Amino acid sequence: MTDTVLEVRNLATQFATRTGLVRAVDGVSFSVQRGKTLCVVGESGSGKSVTARSILQIVDAPGRIVAGEMILHRPDGSTVDLAQLHPRSREIRAVRGREIAMIFQEPMSSLSPVHTVGEQIIEVLRLHLGMDKLAARKRTIELLNHVEIPRAETAIDRYTFEFSGGMRQRVMIAMALACNPSLLIADEPTTALDVTTQAEVLDLIKRLQAEHGMGVMFITHDMGVVAEIADDVLVMYHGKVAEQGPVDAIFHAPQDDYTRMLISSVVKLEQKADIRLARPPAPGAAQPLLEVRNLTMRFGPLTAVDDVSLIVRPGETLGIVGESGSGKTTMGRCLLRVYQPDAGAMAYRRADGSVVDLAEASGDSLKRLRREIRMIFQDPVGSLNPRMTVAQVIGEPLLVNGIAKGRDLDDRVAGLMRQVGLNPDWRERYPHAFSGGQRQRIGIARAISLNPRLIVADEATSALDVSLRAQMLDLMMQLQDELGLSYVFISHDIGVIRYMCDRVAVMYRGRVVETGSTDQVCDAPSHDYTKALLSAIPRPDPRHRRIHTRFRYAG
Repeated sequence: MTDTVLEVRNLATQFATRTGLVRAVDGVSFSVQRGKTLCVVGESGSGKSVTARSILQIVDAPGRIVAGEMILHRPDGSTVDLAQLHPRSREIRAVRGREIAMIFQEPMSSLSPVHTVGEQIIEVLRLHLGMDKLAARKRTIELLNHVEIPRAETAIDRYTFEFSGGMRQRVMIAMALACNPSLLIADEPTTALDVTTQAEVLDLIKRLQAEHGMGVMFITHDMGVVAEIADDVLVMYHGKVAEQGPVDAIFHAPQDDYTRMLISSVVKLEQKADIRLARPPAPGAAQPLLEVRNLTMRFGPLTAVDDVSLIVRPGETLGIVGESGSGKTTMGRCLLRVYQPDAGAMAYRRADGSVVDLAEASGDSLKRLRREIRMIFQDPVGSLNPRMTVAQVIGEPLLVNGIAKGRDLDDRVAGLMRQVGLNPDWRERYPHAFSGGQRQRIGIARAISLNPRLIVADEATSALDVSLRAQMLDLMMQLQDELGLSYVFISHDIGVIRYMCDRVAVMYRGRVVETGSTDQVCDAPSHDYTKALLSAIPRPDPRHRRIHTRFRYAG
């Protein structure tokens, strides 16, 4: 039996569009070894996911494989060229899930919402292994236990929406491993997860790989994750291979400028931003812009925000960090009164020195306050109306508040687009015509359109590539200096918090467990939960791996 599971030679996948031919994958060659992890890395649009989908012949129309070979080496010594199989043939369907399994990026959209998780895994077992219903159910419970889903005997009968993001990803892994495949393709399986959940999923894949001896093709844009788990690395850029080799050589002797850029952008987020270092020290005696006291928010029996107290000073960035479900977003939405808190006060100091309790504000008073406190949302796709042009999206707050209309509105929109680094000539385009980073710039332009004093940024960079992330954070800090803004910056990435924030509050299960200057919290944390968060951050150096030996917080 050969050590190679899959050999890809000169693969080319193209999409015929009205504007011409898009060469999504252009002459890509690589191999995956048994028991080893090949990380495929590159920014959005580099062709990583199309390469993975080509292997299983699941490229969306009008895409098609036009050249190349994809040789699958089977345990019995036989081989098959997957490129020669028809996408709907019985042969390729037998390979999918049985010999090559795939974990998709977004488990919510790749799992059926109308079937229980058990039914979905049982279907795989019955289809590929011919098991009867009872045996398949027993095996499914074993698999759910294997991926450490609590109370697997009852979890088998639950639906996707009843699980957290990390647990959904575990269900996807259980389904992928149901038939003991030779190759596991993981397409950005940890992108939407917080650092501790990401570390758990990476641990799980590593353990299962060691047990089953399978090859893993792991697709990501996070060079920190690559440094932690890869044996070999394939760097893709615009559909081509920019560089490939062992992980140590890629990080410590990169040959290609694009690889160097990817590594430098993740290393950049390991320290304070240059813009922050260049600022003069903030005056200590300034009156708080916002003082939150004993804020509590309940959803039925669940206390999402539990007696939280915080201070935001003028011109500073307060970071709120914690895992998914810690109450960060709920707290941020209470500040804007999207949610009405159950208890507590939120004293906001206006420009004239008067103090208003945001928790008590209503009607016209609340409307005026929302001009001064704005929000940047996590998902740049979901927060922009697809039926509105960019000019309408950015101009809507000005129009609704009666500040500008007609030519004046158009001029202001053009000015806002220039301010966030977008070409004003694009203002008649719709959001779908922009990349993820550009969409987030549109969201920032909308947020600053009313000259606010405080912006709540909810995971504003988590959906972006690491190179775009640093650009976006630099833009926000530049606007902070220009407009005198304060930020409440919500994130699950403590590296981003270290780069951007002056002070940080750590949240765990609705409560603030630690607060202090960013340097103090990141360099000398006092709470065990903060230590666990810090130790789960992937380090961009394969010679100093720590994610699998990290500190764990029991709670």
